[in-house]
Amino acid sequence: MYHYVKKLLEDRLKDSIVLERPKNKDHGHYATPIAFSLAKQQKKSPVIIAQEIAKNLSDVWEFEKVDALNGYLNITLSADFFEHLCTEALKKGDSFGSQKPNKEKILLEYVSANPTGPLHIGHARGAVFGDSLSKIGRFLGYEIDTEYYINDAGSQIQMLGFSIYLAGKEYLLGESVHYPDEYYKGEYILDVAILAKEEYGIDVFKNETSILLLSEFGKAVMLEEIKENLSDVGIVFDKFVSEKSLYDRWDATMAKLEKNDGIYEKDHKIWIRSEALGDEKDRVIVRENTEPTYLAGDIIYHDDKFMRGYDRYINIWGADHHGYIPRVKAAIHYLGYDENKLEVLLSQMVSLLKGGQPYKMSKRAGNFILMKDVVNDIGSDALRFIFLSKKSDTHLEFDVDELKKQDASNPIFYINYANARIHTLFEKSSLQEAEILQASLDCIPKEAQNLLFNALSFPRAIEMAFDDRGLQKVCEYLKVLSADFHSFYNSQKIIQNPIEASLLKVCKVVSLSITIGFRLLGIEAKTKM
Repeated sequence: MYHYVKKLLEDRLKDSIVLERPKNKDHGHYATPIAFSLAKQQKKSPVIIAQEIAKNLSDVWEFEKVDALNGYLNITLSADFFEHLCTEALKKGDSFGSQKPNKEKILLEYVSANPTGPLHIGHARGAVFGDSLSKIGRFLGYEIDTEYYINDAGSQIQMLGFSIYLAGKEYLLGESVHYPDEYYKGEYILDVAILAKEEYGIDVFKNETSILLLSEFGKAVMLEEIKENLSDVGIVFDKFVSEKSLYDRWDATMAKLEKNDGIYEKDHKIWIRSEALGDEKDRVIVRENTEPTYLAGDIIYHDDKFMRGYDRYINIWGADHHGYIPRVKAAIHYLGYDENKLEVLLSQMVSLLKGGQPYKMSKRAGNFILMKDVVNDIGSDALRFIFLSKKSDTHLEFDVDELKKQDASNPIFYINYANARIHTLFEKSSLQEAEILQASLDCIPKEAQNLLFNALSFPRAIEMAFDDRGLQKVCEYLKVLSADFHSFYNSQKIIQNPIEASLLKVCKVVSLSITIGFRLLGIEAKTKM
């Protein structure tokens, strides 16, 4: 609808148009300040120009009226146009709002948590955001591949193996051991140790030569658990890429950096010239002992990414990685690629409450709140919605008990209740679906027309959410649409109304927008409550 009206005006006026929604609904469905931009060019008052344009648009069948108000053009859409849009939306069904796949090819990398433990609540926010971003992007015609980067080449994996080894010695062999502070703790480490005993026997904890074996075993167990945690909220990746598997390309990657004068040697270390490209300082990528740093792994990975030839690369990182962006972009530049093709989205931390008190941390994970525990507490749908309800780079705090309430204070309940009410109306109606679909909309009251306009605005809502990387806009849209429906429902007699078929047709579009909107957020819309 938005693009249709915008193109129609641009074709008629032979100029680009800014299309807005008037704050006052009495001023129409759309407004444009085009007269102001034409005033200097035509050397006339915007008021006069707007009046002339309004007169010239009087023959457009899609518009009921075009008013010139203080230089603005206010446009009210016609009943015939609503009829056309409504019919098209219902004909498209589940594909309403979708676009043909002819846009950018995007590689989206997110979560990428170290495979050293189960996913905690901080990981969950980026996971849900990335998954919904990919769903909406694909729906809008983007070709998106999702990827999880496994950080399995650093010291953290060896530390995992040593932690499992010490847990086995203490709890399975009964020996006294000392855990360094930085080692992994929590019941999950003992769980892995028990699995290792079942796989390799108790002798695996009697000799430190087993640590490498335990590292690889622990990584595999944790990665499977991470996949299960993600699956619990409906997240499945197209590809998992192991950092360790990429290191055979290190020499070739170094050669690219050297060729483009991106690295130098100093103090027996190799540095990347990241300060010249916006970083606070140059960074070490190879230590004195010739071991690559953490940054080196990311450089190899981004070289691998860019060699695959996507139009855009999106990384979703935790907010604590903000300072990491310039050095990675510098590396991409020195590898000979366009660093502007990389877009980094940050995911802020989450504060969780239960009954107004801090949510209890998991004994199994030590000092973390596990994603799995929260999903078991409130369900996948509630978790996904609340994590998407605020912009990802802003702090999020919520009380899980609020999401269990069966009233309007719970947004999930409120939206589902609107959809369930609509389906109850269909059940109560004696009309056949064909009668509803063929019903005319020229007699519906203004409140119903405004509700239909909002429901038909769904494609624009998801498009803006994706373009702005602000998926909270979809949540807000669904809440507003549901509020409009509840208001309409409470003020109108729908069943056994002389225009029952027409009103149910409007309700059908509302349900369609709610259902698809929830689906793109990874949530199943309820038809019964």
